[in-house]
Amino acid sequence: MPTLWLRKPALDHFFMNVLFLCTGNSCRSILAEATFNHLAPAGWHAMSAGSHPTGHVHPRSLTLLAREGIATHGYFSKSWDNLPHNPDLVVTVCASAAGETCPAYLGRVIRTHWGVEDPARAIGTGEQIDAAFNTAYRILRTRIEAFLALPHADLKHDPIRLKTELDRIGDILP
Repeated sequence: MPTLWLRKPALDHFFMNVLFLCTGNSCRSILAEATFNHLAPAGWHAMSAGSHPTGHVHPRSLTLLAREGIATHGYFSKSWDNLPHNPDLVVTVCASAAGETCPAYLGRVIRTHWGVEDPARAIGTGEQIDAAFNTAYRILRTRIEAFLALPHADLKHDPIRLKTELDRIGDILP
C-alpha cells in the first residue's frame, strides 16, 4: 500500500491528493471535487476526472455549487490521462447499481467506491431535475464530511483500516 500522508516541512499536519472519478466528469465528480476543496484542511486537494469526459461541466452543477457558496471558477471536464498530480486516494462516484460502468483506476493507490446516481440523467420537471442534483450533492457532501472527520493521525499508517472506513462511508446517506 502507498504512503498516503506526507509531512509538510515545518507544519504539524499532513496533506493528501484525492481523485474523484466517474465516466463523464460533468456532474458528480465535479460536485465532489469542488465540495472537498471547499471543506478540506489546508494542504489537502481534490481533483476530478472522467474516463470519457463530456467536455463540459453541467450548468446545474455550477449553479448548485454557487448557491452553496462554493467557488466554481476553474472547474472543467477533463480526462484522467492528464492529471496535474498523482492521487493518493481514488473515489469512484458512478452508480454501478444503475448499470453504469465505473472506470478502473490502475495506479498504486487506495480505491473506494461512493456510488451516486447521475443527476444529468434525471428526467422530469426543472424542479425534479434540480432535486436530483441536490440529492447527489447532499450525498457527496455528507460522505466528504465523514471522510474529513476520520481520525487521520491514527489511520495514516493503517491503510487497511482506512480502506474499511472509506468503504463504510460509501454507504452513508444524509
